Amino acid sequence: MVDVLLMHALVRALPHKAALLVVGDVDQLPSVGPGQVLADMIASGAIQVVHLTEVFRQAAESRIIVNAHRINQGIIPDLRKPDAESDFYFVEAEDPETAVSRIIELVKTRIPRRFGLDPVRDTRVLCPMNRGGVGARSLNTELQAALNPAGERKVERFGWIFAPGDKVMQIENDYDKEVYNGDIGYVEDVDLEGGELTASFDGRSVSYGFGELDTLVPAYAATIHKSQGSEYPTVVIPVVTQHYTMLQRNLLYTGVTRGKRLVVLVGQKKAVAIAVRSVSGRRRWSKLREWLQSATATR
Repeated sequence: MVDVLLMHALVRALPHKAALLVVGDVDQLPSVGPGQVLADMIASGAIQVVHLTEVFRQAAESRIIVNAHRINQGIIPDLRKPDAESDFYFVEAEDPETAVSRIIELVKTRIPRRFGLDPVRDTRVLCPMNRGGVGARSLNTELQAALNPAGERKVERFGWIFAPGDKVMQIENDYDKEVYNGDIGYVEDVDLEGGELTASFDGRSVSYGFGELDTLVPAYAATIHKSQGSEYPTVVIPVVTQHYTMLQRNLLYTGVTRGKRLVVLVGQKKAVAIAVRSVSGRRRWSKLREWLQSATATR
């Protein structure tokens, strides 16, 4: 997930005698920022590369890992109901409305009751896109109403409602507050008289004036792109044909590999098949591979 600008800054800061070991997964989504650094380095042939491909016995007991490898190889994951307790499930929903109701039921009731996981702190719904009835924006509103209905101490700003107990995400770097894009926090208090909201990020309280709340959004659901580099105890992923334009193998693979203890796909088998078989994606134009090749040729 390192883009060209960040990698450029890193390499420039390294001493000449230093060695750089890059570890990553080239099959996930490329960086949000420009470039495809890891893919270009591998494709250049200028750098020694080691691929880890074997699934060992302990990992093979996890259906998350097995199905992630199947997706990566272009094979439909095993969507059958497991015989025993598992860490990977598929819940069928033939239309978007059914998918929404089943996602809410899973997050609020079924997952906490069966696995003892907190619906707010331990579960993240990851969507292929923001828009649509099963998109991150709509699901954030639905999940917020189901998991933390706002009382009188609430503030509505920039299209969102914030109340004590809400899970929120910072969407811009704020070096003064020391909170950064993608950080997850929880609303502690809303001071209506003082016009201030307080949220906790990793145990540290951060204050926001109501006019600054454009840098916060509810974080019950997010896009898979926004989840890059993160892991969550439980991941619920809607996979419906409504998201046809975004259904790609690397997107589904990235989403599935965000889950540590439990992954649940909700939607249509047809949509899962579309995602697994679609590898076209949007091509990125970069000169890094050619530059690395030419630098090696002139040594």
